[in-house]
Amino acid sequence: MGVGKVLSEHVAFDSVVVRFGGELWLKKTWTRRRYVRCLIENMKRVLKRYNVEFGEVMRRRGRLFLRTTSAVEAASRLSRVFGISSVSPALEVGSNKLEDVVDKCVFLASRVLGEGNSFAVRCRRVGEHPYSSRDVCREVGRRVLDEFGETRSLTVDLKHPNVILGVEVRDNEAFVFNEIVKGVGGMPLGTQGRVICLLSGGVDSAVAGWLVMKRGCPLVPLYFNCKPYTDEIATERAVEIAKALCDWAVRFPRRLHVIPYGHVLKAIVKNCPRRLTCLLCKRMMYRVAEVLADQVRAEGIVTGEAIGEQASQTLRNLRVLDRAAKKYPVHRPLLGFDKAETEGLARKIEAYKISARNVQGCKAAPHKPATKAKLEEIEEAEAELNIEEMVERCVGELKVVDL
Repeated sequence: MGVGKVLSEHVAFDSVVVRFGGELWLKKTWTRRRYVRCLIENMKRVLKRYNVEFGEVMRRRGRLFLRTTSAVEAASRLSRVFGISSVSPALEVGSNKLEDVVDKCVFLASRVLGEGNSFAVRCRRVGEHPYSSRDVCREVGRRVLDEFGETRSLTVDLKHPNVILGVEVRDNEAFVFNEIVKGVGGMPLGTQGRVICLLSGGVDSAVAGWLVMKRGCPLVPLYFNCKPYTDEIATERAVEIAKALCDWAVRFPRRLHVIPYGHVLKAIVKNCPRRLTCLLCKRMMYRVAEVLADQVRAEGIVTGEAIGEQASQTLRNLRVLDRAAKKYPVHRPLLGFDKAETEGLARKIEAYKISARNVQGCKAAPHKPATKAKLEEIEEAEAELNIEEMVERCVGELKVVDL
């Protein structure tokens, strides 16, 4: 579709065809309607955020159709909305009559088919019509070849065409297009409960947060500022990552919750075995996150932990960490990911360059951390800490940063 895509920039598209994520059709009717209403609201907020003018959003069986004079830009913006599987800038036909559909498709072909292109016609219909999808494809193909076949040296290739001429006929309406822009899929954001995301600023937590957003969960990003054990660049990186994630959640609050955490690390380093520092640190983070979850009515805690990624993330240690969370589940979307998979997703969501920025490593991390800690020794070490007071101080010093 390469040549067609370039030439189609000069087509005055007036609509966008929006296709749902396939999972929405597994829901019962009332649930699906609620999800689609949420999706439409998210679409409108995204377009308003980027000043893309649009008119009516029409809901039809299996599709949404958006009227807009900025269809190409609208399609690009909507492709980043969770719950949308694909979008297409399109021309509205104005009727469902076969001759009108063919005329509009031939007009589009005149704009997007270049010299020596191969093409194919694809048609999808819903409703009762006096013609079949095959009739549409056959008649469009015949007309295109009759009018441009010789002058532009066009050929038909049903398997690997340069340009696909698409037709959507939905009851009394029809649309034609030549490009399908892949969306991110998933569930509309806001159809599930919110979650606390422990955001470090690194690749793992950014991708973990994005993955649960894809399943419909709004994020409450939480960053623990470990200064003086980390530098200011680490905080700046976390803020930028939070902004990048918020760009995927336009109608939700753009905020980062920041906890001054240096005093916690200082107490752990001073009073507890050094080999347990990372585990004790993370368990305290879980406890603070649970208090915040109560305040914002979240349903769980999300982390970027993966099996074996760090010394604190062996299966034994993950089990020890989980015991610190008493009220909320800890979700780990990356549990079975390897680093290459995580980095690939980070690039896709435009977070890799930010997360990969060089920062000073945590100076509190031990040289020989425990990989198979026992819960008993962890609890013995925590007996030297005033956990309740430390959690209370963390929550009391919490700062909310508008992004």
